[in-house]
Amino acid sequence: MVRRKKEKKKRPDWGIPKGIVLLATPEGWHHSVLTMEGGMLCGRLDVPTNTDPQDARAAAARMVTELARDFHDTNVEVSWDPPQEPWSWTAQVTLAAGDEPASPDTEG
Repeated sequence: MVRRKKEKKKRPDWGIPKGIVLLATPEGWHHSVLTMEGGMLCGRLDVPTNTDPQDARAAAARMVTELARDFHDTNVEVSWDPPQEPWSWTAQVTLAAGDEPASPDTEG
């Protein structure tokens, strides 16, 4: 019988988040997620256009924490900076205390 080699777990195409930019526009809420590896993911936040800014920030933080957990088996914490503009918010994303990202060499 022929055995297949164990394949290493493939690392996700996007990196671990390190920051969020959230913008309120007439078309809706838009986000950019900055990664530790230097990448950026941009898109539209899945909330109604008239969503309160505090609720939009909570939705963006929830999206990032769920993605980090689901794709990197890592827990992160999001802390929002004081707003510089009434339509723009930024947040720092850090690894939760005692949580290290999975090594790309780790087998699944």
